Amino acid sequence: MSQTTKQMRTSAEWQQKRDQFVSKGVSNGNRSLAVKGEGAVLYDLDGRRFVDFAGAIGTLNVGHSHPKVVEAVKRQTEELIHPGFNVMMYPSYIELAEKLCGLVPGEHDKKAIFLNSGAEAVENAVKIARKYTKRQGVVTFTRGFHGRTNMTMSMTSKVKPYKFGFGPFAPEVYQAPFPYYYQKPAGMSDESYDDFIIQSFHDFFVATVAPETVACVVMEPVQGEGGFIIPSKRFVQHIADFCKKHGIVFVADEIQTGFARTGTYFAIEHFDVVPDLITVSKSLAAGLPLSGVIGKAEMMDAAAPGELGGTYAGSPLGCAAALAVLEIIEHEGLNERSEEIGRIIEERGLEWKKEHAFIGEIRRLGAMAAVEIVKDPETREPDKAKAAAIAAYANDNGLLLLTAGINGNIIRFLTPLVITDEQLKEGLDIIEAGL
Repeated sequence: MSQTTKQMRTSAEWQQKRDQFVSKGVSNGNRSLAVKGEGAVLYDLDGRRFVDFAGAIGTLNVGHSHPKVVEAVKRQTEELIHPGFNVMMYPSYIELAEKLCGLVPGEHDKKAIFLNSGAEAVENAVKIARKYTKRQGVVTFTRGFHGRTNMTMSMTSKVKPYKFGFGPFAPEVYQAPFPYYYQKPAGMSDESYDDFIIQSFHDFFVATVAPETVACVVMEPVQGEGGFIIPSKRFVQHIADFCKKHGIVFVADEIQTGFARTGTYFAIEHFDVVPDLITVSKSLAAGLPLSGVIGKAEMMDAAAPGELGGTYAGSPLGCAAALAVLEIIEHEGLNERSEEIGRIIEERGLEWKKEHAFIGEIRRLGAMAAVEIVKDPETREPDKAKAAAIAAYANDNGLLLLTAGINGNIIRFLTPLVITDEQLKEGLDIIEAGL
């Protein structure tokens, strides 16, 4: 259908067709029809302009239709669309693997594999860990999110809407405790709370699963869908040391946290930990389907030829986009810009907190920032309805905004890192009006 024909239909007509022909199981945070994206701004079919604080759920760190990405994909499309890497190789796959192996933490030899989605990356990390350790157990954490396939859904903590009615789930998957400092018991210091959570983690490996049966521990360095929960360096280092002691593969799930979102290429760098495997996707390819697993060469080589891969895995288009993304992050200083964006959001959030008792906490790592909405600052009871109302107001008034959290009471910020100060202020002003 041509662009002209598309524009002949109204938004209402497209919405009616969406309801008629698209599964209701797919959610829509905003019912407008996007027709053009540029940097941190989207335009809909009716000509309305939206500042984007959602970034396709953290997929667009370099923004909508960055010229360098557009040019790279256009050039690749003209040369080669998809021979299938397992049929005939192409340079961009190998070049991207080399670059990522050089970027992830650690001085050891590394290798990479590319796939399509974040869930595929996590699932393949599990396959690699099981093949390498010859064990079956998989440990994730409460409030963690890892995907929507049967395996990754089993690894995910939040029941509704991700798991409800979709069982039975994959066996040998267990969820360990993860810190949540804002919601810790009253009167307990962060250090004492760390002691408690670390002890609970050890108790978990006594009461729930034996460490010698566990292939991998999979951790988001900052929990995304779980509410942008940031653990302490001490906690993360303790988990990594525990894995090393017991021969367990430590996997950092960097699907949402990677590629400058937290002010470094990978969030795990903040914790001075070198994981065995890292999973990547989302902002890796600026919106094109691409994911990967990068890790220790001996682990990545545990599987024999043909045991890993997929038809579209690591497509030339995705690899070309990813190579452009890495160039943009470096040349445009997006790691540094991430920290600036986060600081601006935090400063505004602290101003709001003085005015509104329902704002419980503002937390961030780089530009991965969140505001927790509560019914009462003393009880810290989550207020899902108010968070949803704030997000709805934003979406009705020119700002794409998402909620998160196990209780749905977190306002999360995933703005493209190419956003201007003026656009950032515009979006924050809309939230302030909504508050």
